[in-house]
Order: sequence, then structure tokens, then C-alpha cells
Amino acid sequence: MADRPDGYGFTAEVRGKLSSKYDSGREREALQWIEAVLGERVFGGVQGSDAVHQKLKDGVILCKLINKIKPGSVKKINDSKMAFKMMENIGNFLDACMAIGIQKLDTFQTVDLYENQNMTQVIDGIHALGRKAPSVGYRGPGLGPKEATANKREFTEQQRRAGDGIIGLQAGYNKGASQAGQNFGKTRAIID
Repeated sequence: MADRPDGYGFTAEVRGKLSSKYDSGREREALQWIEAVLGERVFGGVQGSDAVHQKLKDGVILCKLINKIKPGSVKKINDSKMAFKMMENIGNFLDACMAIGIQKLDTFQTVDLYENQNMTQVIDGIHALGRKAPSVGYRGPGLGPKEATANKREFTEQQRRAGDGIIGLQAGYNKGASQAGQNFGKTRAIID
């Protein structure tokens, strides 16, 4: 197979758009949060999507992170440097994230991290985990705003019937006003 550049044409365009969305501020917040949760310095001043990719690629840090948040989420963490074992770690992390209630669209795909295809989505997935952590009983450091919870309300039958006689403004009721007497422009006439 011929040697080709990393991307050209449409592939280069997509890669350029993805890299332009990468936010180093969100990256820094995520990495600091991971270190605070794990209680150890694992990144050592690493910056940039390529450097973060190298640190997270094997999935070990992510598996340790989810096990700190919810113990026992990942049963076995593979220390092997074989590709399928590293991808298995990432897959186990993603499965554990979905098991605690993180939506699939808030996570990333294994290849996004392993092949450094979409590090923006990886960082967003870590932020989603940080938002969800307090709702599964984790009491450590937080990341980002608190996730919204349902505000279920119960109304009595009398309260529900109280609004039956009211026509809301969305229904088109204009409180008796009409357009009678309004003329805009020239009126329509048979003979002109």
C-alpha cells in the first residue's frame, strides 16, 4: 500500500473541523478532575489532544476513574499493551458509564480515543461522567454543573378542572379585539 498523508480531501476537512472544536480549557478541567478523583498526579502537566490521547489510550486511567466513582464497575483492568486489550479497557469504561445512566450520545466511541479520531468527544464524555457522578452516590470532587433532576408534580382533580374554563393566549383568543376598521394599503375594488 502506498504511503499517504494522514488525511486529504474530505477526511482532512472533517479532521480540521474536529480539531477546531477542541477546547483546551475543558481539557484542563477534565484532567484536573481525574487527578483529584484518583488522588494522584497521572498527567504531569500534559497538554494538547495528542498528549492526552497518549495518556488515556490504554484505558487504564479511565477504568480506575469509573471504579473510584462506582466501585466494582470494571471487574478486570488489562495492563497489557496489546491493541485489543487496550480497546477492551475503553469498551469496559464506556459500558460502565452507560450502566450508571450516562446517555450514549454523551459518551464517545472506542476508536475516538484509541485512534485519536475525536478527542473533543472524549473530553465531553469525561465531563458527562463528572456531571453524573453525584447522582450515583459519589461524594468526591465534582466537574461542571449539577445534572438536572426530574421535578414530578402531582395535581388533584379539582386543580386540573380549575383551568378548563380559561382560554390561553396560545389558543388565539384576543380578548374581544377584532380587525374591524383596519385597512392596509389600497382596498380591493371591482372597477379601478
